[in-house]
Amino acid sequence: MEKSLNEISEFLEGNLSGNGSVIITGVKGIKEAVEGDITFLANPKYFSFLKETKASAVIVSQEIKDSPVPAVRVKDPYIGFLKVMEVFNPPEKHKLGEVSSTAVISSGAHLAEDIFIGEYVVVEEGVRIGSGSVIQPGCFLGKESRIGKNCLLHPRVTVLHRCQVGNNVVIHSGVVIGSDGFGFAREEGVYKKIPQAGNVVIEDEVEIGANVTIDRATMGSTVIGRGTKIDNLVQVGHNVTIGENTVIAAQVGISGSVKIGKGCTLAGQVGIAGHLEIGDNVTVAAQSGIRKSLPEGITVLGSPAREIQKERRIVATVSKLPDLVKKIRKLEEQVAKVAKADPAL
Repeated sequence: MEKSLNEISEFLEGNLSGNGSVIITGVKGIKEAVEGDITFLANPKYFSFLKETKASAVIVSQEIKDSPVPAVRVKDPYIGFLKVMEVFNPPEKHKLGEVSSTAVISSGAHLAEDIFIGEYVVVEEGVRIGSGSVIQPGCFLGKESRIGKNCLLHPRVTVLHRCQVGNNVVIHSGVVIGSDGFGFAREEGVYKKIPQAGNVVIEDEVEIGANVTIDRATMGSTVIGRGTKIDNLVQVGHNVTIGENTVIAAQVGISGSVKIGKGCTLAGQVGIAGHLEIGDNVTVAAQSGIRKSLPEGITVLGSPAREIQKERRIVATVSKLPDLVKKIRKLEEQVAKVAKADPAL
């Protein structure tokens, strides 16, 4: 694919400086870019990279006035870069209305006509799939599960019985939706399984990364709110509720019955104990352990997690402990010498 810089500038509704006839054939990061590529610079403090890049053009913020290469100035360079990436890397097209002959589809399933079902997909009784959805090879849809409109299920996604997926949802390979919650009761030293009779509800515009597991509720629903984005290798326990537009990075573990508010950010390897409530717009830094509920708007760090500035002061103090121990030992030696010299003390 080729686009002139003029075309890209018009597409982004940006302000162009430099040669607009430059032909762009690809999109890369500022260090990796070569001739024919367009890149971006969002932070002015990295302006030195712009002087070294081999890119043919750059997308920059309106604050950057001088550029050694042709530039398109926009309000948000990162968003502009993503839009151009979508142009040069369009999503894979599937022929809607095509159902593989190797797919196993129950006669009791309800499928829209304009969907795609790949090889060896299993669709059980009572399943409903909405218009425009793509079910790639090897997926399993359990009894009475629901897939909304314009969804994309990558290969080997499992949606178990009675679970519901909304519209415009993307689910990556290896995801299991509706596995049993971790519920057992101990009786006379033996663990007895508690039936997991609920389901999972995935609301609209959600994206779920590879190898995520979302447990069904014991009763009721485990709910993933509209617009939430979940990275790879995340575990969501039974009866969890996640609010709208929350972002969850890789290897987060969320225990059962946790309630997470809207607009939250959970960084990588965060762990949350069961039955807690996390308020709206909370940010939890990487590898933090949450042992108590958090009010809205707070940013926390550490295990146990504390308000981030307090935790940083604690960490800074702990890092000084070896030197403090040395000083204390010297003081003890000095006191011992004084006491030996003057026993009256």
